[in-house]
Amino acid sequence: MKLRRPARRATLVVHVTSSACWLGLTLGLLALAVTAITTGSDPMVEGACRAMKVFTDWLVIPLALLTLLSGLLLSLGTPWGLARHRWVYAKFWLTLATTAATIFALRPGVNAAVAAVTAGTPLPRPSDLVAGPIVSLTAYLFMTVISVLKPWGLTRRGRKQQLAARKAVDADRLRQTA
Repeated sequence: MKLRRPARRATLVVHVTSSACWLGLTLGLLALAVTAITTGSDPMVEGACRAMKVFTDWLVIPLALLTLLSGLLLSLGTPWGLARHRWVYAKFWLTLATTAATIFALRPGVNAAVAAVTAGTPLPRPSDLVAGPIVSLTAYLFMTVISVLKPWGLTRRGRKQQLAARKAVDADRLRQTA
C-alpha cells in the first residue's frame, strides 16, 4: 500500500501533531504529579489529581491511540516500512508499549489517587504518580531523537527487500541492453 503525496503529508501532520501534544500533556502530567506530592495543601493535591484524571481520560489516551495509528499508517504507506528500518521498528514497539502503559498503568494509578484524595486519605503511592510521566517522557524524547537521526540502518527484512529490488533493476537493465 502506497499513500499518495497529499494523504502522506496529511498523515504526517496528524502524526507529528498528536505526538507533540502527547509529549506536552505528559509534561503537564509530570508538573501536576510533582505538585500533588510536594504540596501540603489538601485542596491543591485534590485539584492536581483531578486535573491529571481529566488529562488521562480525555486527552492522553486518545492522543496515544492517534499517534499509534497514524505512525502505523505512515510506516505501512511509505517506503520506510514497518519492519524495514530498525528505528521505525523501535518507534512502533515503544509507542505500543507506552500506549499500553498509559491505558493499563497510568490511568488506574491516577484513578486510585483521585479516589484516595476524594475519600480524604493520603495518596497510596505518591511516587507512582511521578514515575509514569517520567518513564513516558523519557520514551517520547528517545523516539523523537531516533526520528530525527534515523540510526541503526536496515533490518534483515529490509536488506532482503533492498537486495531483491536491486536484482530486479539489474535484470531490467540487462533486458534493455540486450
